[in-house]
Order: sequence, then C-alpha cells, then structure tokens
Amino acid sequence: MAVTKKLVKTIPYVKSSKVEKWHLEMQYENDSEGDATYYTSTFNTEVNSSDTHPLTGVVTNNFTKAAKSSFSNADLVALCPVSHWDTVFASQVDSVITNPPTNSVPDESFSVPS
Repeated sequence: MAVTKKLVKTIPYVKSSKVEKWHLEMQYENDSEGDATYYTSTFNTEVNSSDTHPLTGVVTNNFTKAAKSSFSNADLVALCPVSHWDTVFASQVDSVITNPPTNSVPDESFSVPS
C-alpha cells in the first residue's frame, strides 16, 4: 500500500503581522486513482500558538508567533497530529479496501419449522 500525504490547505490567522493560529488540512491517498485499492481521506486541525489547559492553567506553546512566510512546509506538517491520522487512515483503508463489509444474502428457501 503506497500512502502519500500532503498539506492541501494552510490558512494562517494573522494579528499584527504574526500568525496566531493555523488551520491545516492534509490529504492522504492510498495507491493511485483508478486502482481497485485507491482510497483518499482529508484530515484537518486548528493549532493555536499556545493553549491553556482549562483546569490546571498550564500553558502549552505549540509554535512561536512569526510572519506567515517564515513557516516552511516541514514546520506546518510538524504541527499536525500525523501519527494519529496515520492510524485512522490505516483503519479506514482496512475497513473499506482490505476487509470491506459483506452484505447478507437472503435464503428464500427457508421455511418456518412446524
């Protein structure tokens, strides 16, 4: 299974010329379009420069606010929960391509026992 993944949408939320939040979308593709095993799915996330835990007040810094042009593709991919998305995509491919659900078949010859 040849899986490719790429960022297809990157939307910066800018304030005072610096990015405060990113909306990121990554597309996963299994094999090539037209193949019997082709499958695609798009995942998205929004990442704030920092998050504050609502109960503990602990601040997590996700990225340093900077001009949008200072972020590389690698920087943006690093903000995505790729390992989680990998797991979800593999599960989707398994349930749709590798082990698709089978439909039940009616048994018209069955009669109620007496």
